[in-house]
Amino acid sequence: MEYEAILYDVEDGVATITLNKPERLNAFDDQMLAEWADAIRRADQDRGVGAIIITGAGRGFCSGMNVAAEAGGHGVLRTQATVADRRHSLRDRVHPIPRALIQLEKPYIAAINGAAAGAGMDMATMADIRFAATTARMGMTYVRMGLIPGDGGAYTLPRVIGVQRALDLIWTGRMITAQEALEMGYVLAVYEPEELLPRVKEYARQIAKGPGVAVQLSKKLVYRSANISFDEHLDMAQMAMFIAQSTEDAREGPRAFVEKREPQFKGY
Repeated sequence: MEYEAILYDVEDGVATITLNKPERLNAFDDQMLAEWADAIRRADQDRGVGAIIITGAGRGFCSGMNVAAEAGGHGVLRTQATVADRRHSLRDRVHPIPRALIQLEKPYIAAINGAAAGAGMDMATMADIRFAATTARMGMTYVRMGLIPGDGGAYTLPRVIGVQRALDLIWTGRMITAQEALEMGYVLAVYEPEELLPRVKEYARQIAKGPGVAVQLSKKLVYRSANISFDEHLDMAQMAMFIAQSTEDAREGPRAFVEKREPQFKGY
């Protein structure tokens, strides 16, 4: 797929997806959503990619749906269409992104460079780890439009910051600062705007240089364990460990330790 609404590049084992509609704070439309989902799958299938960054061009990270288009009835929600046509509007247009991320085992990191509002905050919440610029603002602004979080936010946000804080943000629709997001554990760190992407890329490069199978199995183990018993977790950990210890990286790690050098992991 050729990309127009996003930018995609790979460097040092890190794929960077940049939402590229800065004139509207990267509000998404059908084209951007399709390209975004394709880029996630592309990075997932690329053996040379060990980590993925999602960020935005210009002043915004993602302002969610194009409100003007929605008001005119020709946005993602298709508000002027029949009920039969509307009932799968999110499933067919927006949900391919969270569904692709459900299957993604590689680390997915958000560099929140500016406003992340409504569905834009939902999209940031889907990342495994989030970093923000000091100038970034985030908000679950659906309530201001008389809507509810339709892109997975009511599922993911409570798991990141807890039910009480999640409901507060959803019910009030208020925007929070990067510092507030840091204090509530929504983002891992906050950087000056010009430092954000370089710092996040360096972080992603370090992960991408690691033992890929172990990194990915660890991610799967953490997420899958949220909904199973401890006994089931231990069984899953045993299976994951069996796979990890069968890799070349599992042999390289101990060798490097004994030889007092940095390990040279190959990702398999």
